[in-house]
Order: sequence, then structure tokens, then C-alpha cells
Amino acid sequence: MDEQIKFDERGLICAIAQDHKSGRVLMQAYMNAEALEKTLETGFAHYYSRSRQRLWKKGETSGHVQKVLSAAFDCDRDCLLMQVEQTGAACHTGNRSCFFRREYGEERAGVGFLAQLEEIVRDRKEHPVEGSYTSYLFERGIDKIAKKTGEEAVETVLAAKNENREEFVGECADLLYHFTVLLEAKGVTLQDVCSELKNRHAKET
Repeated sequence: MDEQIKFDERGLICAIAQDHKSGRVLMQAYMNAEALEKTLETGFAHYYSRSRQRLWKKGETSGHVQKVLSAAFDCDRDCLLMQVEQTGAACHTGNRSCFFRREYGEERAGVGFLAQLEEIVRDRKEHPVEGSYTSYLFERGIDKIAKKTGEEAVETVLAAKNENREEFVGECADLLYHFTVLLEAKGVTLQDVCSELKNRHAKET
């Protein structure tokens, strides 16, 4: 174990799990040297329970494991930030993230919401809901989904030629939604698309 890691007087460091797609912080817990070693050795998040005073693997009873894709220490090397692939909910309450109680300000939607939208669309595909437009699209199949995506693309282009910003934003939202459904129908993720863009950028530079 790296001697430069700064465990506190209890032999612990703070560990933060962040969704690798949306960037959303899922949970914060603690690791001792053994938990850190197990995490890096197995590729799945292990923590140290201060109340039970024992090592535990995230999801060992619920099945909601955290596959660690990358991990980095902060500048003081007393906190670990992990990019994880979360199975199910990260919080014991059943919420995706432990940070669901907003105390101040309003949540601002950013590009990270696209990953949340992708999760919602995937859930509607796997667990159809009566009256859901998304479930209806999957029921109709790829031809319907592709046609709607094409229609929204045309409407977006037409809206871009006008001066109505609100209309253009609305058409862009329609297009992104249908595009997300199309990706899911083809078994392609937003991460796949972003990786392709990143690879192209690397080749250009």
C-alpha cells in the first residue's frame, strides 16, 4: 500500500462513488487499508463500516454492486473519487443516489441528465408501462422509432431557420429524446457515441 495515502487517526479515508455516465455523486463512505486494497484488487467497491466495524462489499446483500472503472486520489491523498458502474440503487432507501434531499437551491439540468434519460428509456423498454409513449415506441419497433427520429430532425432544422428560440429549444429536446430511444432500440449507449467522438478528436490532435 502506498505510504503517502493519508489515513486518519482511525485508519480511514473518505471514498466517493460517482456515476461514470451522468457524473452524479452516488454515495460517500469510508475505506480502511484493507477495503482500499480489496477495491483495487477486485474492481468492485469495498468499504469499512464504522458502526459494524467490519469490511463490506457494496451490494453484498442487495446485489447493487459498484463496478469501479477508475479511481483517483485528491491532492492531499486523503480522499478517493471512484467512477463506478452502479447496479440498481446506490442508497439503502432505494434512491439512485444518497444525495436526494435538496436543502438549498434548485437542481439545474445539465448534459448529465441525458444519462438519466437513457436510464429511464431503458427501464421503459425492459418494464413497459401502460400509457407510456416510450413504451409505445418500443412496442411499434425500429421502423416507427427511426421514422419519428427523422421527423424530429427535419422539424429541428426548420425551427433553426426561424427566430423563435423557444420553439428551437423544444424541437431540439424532441430530437434528443427520440434519438435516445433510437440508440436504446439499437443496443447502443450514449457512452458508445461519446467514445467514438473522443477517438476522432484524439486522431485529429
